[in-house]
Amino acid sequence: MERRVILFIVLTLLVIALPVVLFPPKPAVRRSGGQADTTLTGPTVTESTATRPTPSLPSLGSRQGRPPVRPTARETPAETVWVTSPLYRLGFSTRGAGLVWAELLQYHSFAPGDSGRHVQLVPPGQALLVHRLVVGSDTASLADLAFTASARAVQVGQTGQTLTFTARRGGAQAAITYTFDPAEYRFGVHGHVIGLSGSGAVLVVGLGDGFRSVEADTLFDYREFAVVTKAAKTQKTAFGALKPGDRATLAGPFEWVAIKSKYFFAAALALEENQPQFGGVVVVGGERPAKVANRAAVWATLPVPPGGDFRYDVYVGPLEHRRLAALGHGLDDANPYGWSFFRPIIHPVSLWVVAILTWMHDQLRLAYGWVLIFFGILVRLLLWPLNQKAMASQLRMQAAAPLLKDAQERYKDNPEKLQKEMMRIYKEYNVNPFGGCLPMFLPLPVLFALFFVFANTIEFRGVPFLWLPDLSRADPYFIIPVVMGLSMFAVSKVGQIGMPPNPQTKMLLYFMPAFLTFVFLRFASGLNLYYTVQNLVSIPQQYFLAKRRLRERGKA
Repeated sequence: MERRVILFIVLTLLVIALPVVLFPPKPAVRRSGGQADTTLTGPTVTESTATRPTPSLPSLGSRQGRPPVRPTARETPAETVWVTSPLYRLGFSTRGAGLVWAELLQYHSFAPGDSGRHVQLVPPGQALLVHRLVVGSDTASLADLAFTASARAVQVGQTGQTLTFTARRGGAQAAITYTFDPAEYRFGVHGHVIGLSGSGAVLVVGLGDGFRSVEADTLFDYREFAVVTKAAKTQKTAFGALKPGDRATLAGPFEWVAIKSKYFFAAALALEENQPQFGGVVVVGGERPAKVANRAAVWATLPVPPGGDFRYDVYVGPLEHRRLAALGHGLDDANPYGWSFFRPIIHPVSLWVVAILTWMHDQLRLAYGWVLIFFGILVRLLLWPLNQKAMASQLRMQAAAPLLKDAQERYKDNPEKLQKEMMRIYKEYNVNPFGGCLPMFLPLPVLFALFFVFANTIEFRGVPFLWLPDLSRADPYFIIPVVMGLSMFAVSKVGQIGMPPNPQTKMLLYFMPAFLTFVFLRFASGLNLYYTVQNLVSIPQQYFLAKRRLRERGKA
């Protein structure tokens, strides 16, 4: 039974460790063989750079057959209008009224070269919220228009603020108004176009081709780049699943469409009642400067009625579960805990663990490092009674072991008789063959949940503790994993006191701590801290149980 338990632990840890390196998630995508979605023209969705001008720009409201209007050579230089709130500093360009700067003032960047700067998500020379209108067979790019802003800078106060961009070309006019809330990363977008003809148009919203990475481990951050959509349920398409030029066409309608990195999130939201939802999404794989495709252009479509009005909201901020859950509509599921095959178990446990840790941090005003230490002690204390019962079961099993061995020798050629005799012995000695294993399995869901919590929860990003610079990253000095391995050795050594000699158990006494130290070496230091505390707290109990085992053997 002990060998089965050890084998289970080894295989489970391998399941956790190996997929991170070997099998990054690649959700299935539906590729179209070069044929564009019916609501999008080919050139509109194959641009890899959101701000690249179209070679031939139709006039707003132009009909098919009319000559295009080209930008004049003496265009007004683009300016950036700054919007500042307690949470962010956003920059909107007068060229296209797109978002060219998204600085989050509550978070610091760990990217090489940023050195203490705030997180800034928009890559240089690109923009989010790039708008294009499809009218019949014509495409009009608002990104190429020179807009006039209602203010040169906006300070979002307690009552919020608005910023309006207006542009005119020929007989057509366009206006885009942004409405800001000082307490939210969410802001409103309301557009109005005069000069549309026919039965309306389709708005194409460009969400760029991915964030600027702001993490120290850039490669791992790129692996998390993805587009997420919400219809009946959320669907994620990893950028890494698309080769350069590959196109994934996602059929809506969608309540929201978003791009994400490991910790940050930008979403276009159509959540209000009686509001048109996003009709579809096209994702085109970008260039691969490394093995992982870290770029993919994302475009979403939104119906525009004949009146020329369109409206949606935008969220640009952290992937913070509590904040997104408060917004509803499944936004908190944009970054679920656990891989799909055992997410139904791990995700609820992870939410429970995060809720406890954040409550201890907020209410007890403890640093997260101390929270993990106390949480590890608490879990071990809660399991103490179960471990006591498990030890009693082990003692009864130890007493029954000679009879079981004798039965196995006598009935080795009669499996049915052997099974009946073993069940009789179990009943006589009140032994549950699995009773000693359950306490070993109970902490595992919490341990696995913490693995994903530290990989995906922004609350732990960049949190230092003692010599550890970041609880969500590996210990740079490898002190914690080494101490974890030593503590595991101590638990096993003390736990074998009074046990019958067993060469295999003695070999595993040295192999398992060394193996798990190697496995945990690059895991989050917060996870190693929790597991180390678990081991250290269990040593006294193992000692008391070993003493009891020796006393029982003496009586026998």
